[in-house]
Order: sequence, then C-alpha cells, then structure tokens
Amino acid sequence: MKDSSPYEVDRRRVLVLAWPIILSNLSTPLLGLVDTAVIGNQGNAALIGAVAIGAMIFSFLFWGFGFLRMGTTGLIAQARGSKDKKEVKATLYRSLL
Repeated sequence: MKDSSPYEVDRRRVLVLAWPIILSNLSTPLLGLVDTAVIGNQGNAALIGAVAIGAMIFSFLFWGFGFLRMGTTGLIAQARGSKDKKEVKATLYRSLL
C-alpha cells in the first residue's frame, strides 16, 4: 500500500470540485451570446443594441460583486470547518459592509 502525503494533489478530485465553478464562469458570457443570437433573428439592430447593453450590465454586476464570492469563501469555509457559527455570520456581515 502506498502512503500518500497530505500535500499530494489528486488531479481528478480537484477537477470534480472545480467543474461546477468552471461551468458557472462559462455560463455568464454564453448567456449574452445566446440572447444576441436569439434577438439577432428579429432583424432589428436596436434590439441587438439593447441586448448588448443588458449583457454588459449583467456582466458588470456579476463580476463586480465577484469579490464577495472570491474573498469570503475561504474565510467562511474555515469558520464552518471549525463549527464557529458566530464567525461565519461575522465574516458574512463584514463582507457585505
């Protein structure tokens, strides 16, 4: 039996964990692409412009508030792992303010 180091990385496990995040990050630009393709069949340039503006606003909000997701995930995971509900709430409140 092979002893495995706690620092050894199993690529398959990482991929299983990362796959939903990868799909989520790919879905945001694809949403604007699909909207443009559907509205593009209407034949009106003003509609395509409106969809482009809407897609830009959505992307700005999604990526603009992404710091909450990226900046607090690790801290909240640590607090949950140590079963410290008070710290989970405190981290959430600090990130929202």
